[in-house]
Amino acid sequence: MIKRLSHASIYVLDQDSAKTFYTEKLGFEVRQDLRIGNGFRWLTVGPPDQPHFDVILMQPGPPQHDPETEKAVRELVAKGAMSSGVWSTDDCRKTYEELSARGVTFLQEPADRPYGVEAVFRDDSGNWFSLTQPHAFDGSKDWG
Repeated sequence: MIKRLSHASIYVLDQDSAKTFYTEKLGFEVRQDLRIGNGFRWLTVGPPDQPHFDVILMQPGPPQHDPETEKAVRELVAKGAMSSGVWSTDDCRKTYEELSARGVTFLQEPADRPYGVEAVFRDDSGNWFSLTQPHAFDGSKDWG
């Protein structure tokens, strides 16, 4: 039986730059940074409060991608079309201020939404993410 998601990949344009962004700007910790034959680099980071979940900072290219696919993936990443996700926070407005002060680029300031307070930011590769402070939800209100 499946227990939980342990790893998820985010395609990045440069692993060194992404490592700096995720650790220094978002406050993640490096979990693994290994070279595995033929120049392949296995680089994972994760939020300190989530020790059993790793984000793989995956750079397009060999051995997973031929040159044509690598080019296409890089173009999609740079456009912000390959990845999005939701990072949870206890205080969206406070986290927004902290991350903005560290140089994180926000596409949307914190705003009230039916599901919580949300801001939207991009990483240094172009991937965008929701930063969300969820509201307690009891299912009694119809937001449709």
